[in-house]
Amino acid sequence: MSTPVLLSWSGGKDAAWALHALQQRDDVKVVALLTTLTEGHARSSMQGVRHAVLQAQADAVGLPLREAWIPQACDNALYLAAMHEALQQAQQRWPGIARIAFGDLLLADIRQWREQQYAEFGWQALFPLFGRDTAALARQMIDAGLKAQLCCVDSAQLDAGFAGHVFDHALLDALPADVDPCGENGEFHTCVIAGPMFRRPLQLQQGETVLRDGRYAYTDFITTVGPA
Repeated sequence: MSTPVLLSWSGGKDAAWALHALQQRDDVKVVALLTTLTEGHARSSMQGVRHAVLQAQADAVGLPLREAWIPQACDNALYLAAMHEALQQAQQRWPGIARIAFGDLLLADIRQWREQQYAEFGWQALFPLFGRDTAALARQMIDAGLKAQLCCVDSAQLDAGFAGHVFDHALLDALPADVDPCGENGEFHTCVIAGPMFRRPLQLQQGETVLRDGRYAYTDFITTVGPA
């Protein structure tokens, strides 16, 4: 039997590609997506993807969306408390589940932190993409039909004008040499619209781009099917 797994879901390309990678395996089965949302904004933390878009993504891949809500002023303790509660609720729904997957690619310190923290909850963290060459991986995603747009740009690392840009070969060619092609150092985040992990593409409308905290350029995306 396949081992049930939760997948940490930001709404971005790396989480989507992690799902695609796990879908190719016989030993695991993703049973739900787990997303962290900020109270008062109803958007994924850091990426700023609307809850309605996250739900549309979950519907498109055919998986339930589990939610962990955190306050706007959130430290590690509050974050971990919210995640622990969400994991306990998942175990009530899927008794025996104890594995959660992440789309992390390169950062060993983040991986180690996740492994340690989730082990304290009795969970094992999986990293199906870790160690991949991000330049090759970015182009593999695009060639395989993944479609996404930049929804958040850290203007301290990348020009804010890239916000809203389609994640395509032209973008990769235009990125400065010191910017990771997958944005693994936090240079940018994406909102996935289509790909081999989706049963159907999303119908999204691009909204305005705003600069927050004097640093992060967020581009809004609104689903045109159902409530926004």
